[in-house]
Amino acid sequence: MHPFVYLASQSPRRSQLLEQIGISHRLLVAQDDDPEPQDPEALELVLPRESATDYVQRVTGLKLDAAIARLQRRGLEQAPILCSDTTVSLGRHILGKPESQEQAREMLQALSGKTHRVLTAVALQSGRKRLTSLSVSSVEFAVMDSAQIDAYVASGEPMGKAGAYGVQGRAAAYIAKISGSYSGIMGLPVFETANVLRAAGFAI
Repeated sequence: MHPFVYLASQSPRRSQLLEQIGISHRLLVAQDDDPEPQDPEALELVLPRESATDYVQRVTGLKLDAAIARLQRRGLEQAPILCSDTTVSLGRHILGKPESQEQAREMLQALSGKTHRVLTAVALQSGRKRLTSLSVSSVEFAVMDSAQIDAYVASGEPMGKAGAYGVQGRAAAYIAKISGSYSGIMGLPVFETANVLRAAGFAI
């Protein structure tokens, strides 16, 4: 049995979801003075004709590789490393994190009145073994008028979030229906995460 897991994510929501299932964890995130081999933003670039499923699993694997290198470079205590990544897809179009308020507005206009998919991949490195899982949910947005979109963008909440919204925030007022994993839409599917942790020897 492992006493803790490293979480390679700065997301407070992912930390809270791990705490919810009683998993002790330590953060293993990039620091300003880290000689990271690749810019984290560059990891999130979509390849030509790449599906949302392939994309989110590939990016999660790359982020986990970077975290493993980080652990070795810092000479930290050995323990399993957990990584997760979430993406939003509308049809064949992948919606990442908006780079501006204007881009956030465009994403929300595209999602308004439609159903989209939220994919969250989970990867756990335990010794030489890599365990992975994928959660796919669908979210139906009510129609948002331009004033509602402007007010939501002005709140600042869309920035830094795939698809320009957070399910646990103000956007919930416009989410008509969810099918799948609520915690997966938040960024860490608890059921799938618990399964990979169990497979690695954690008691849950």
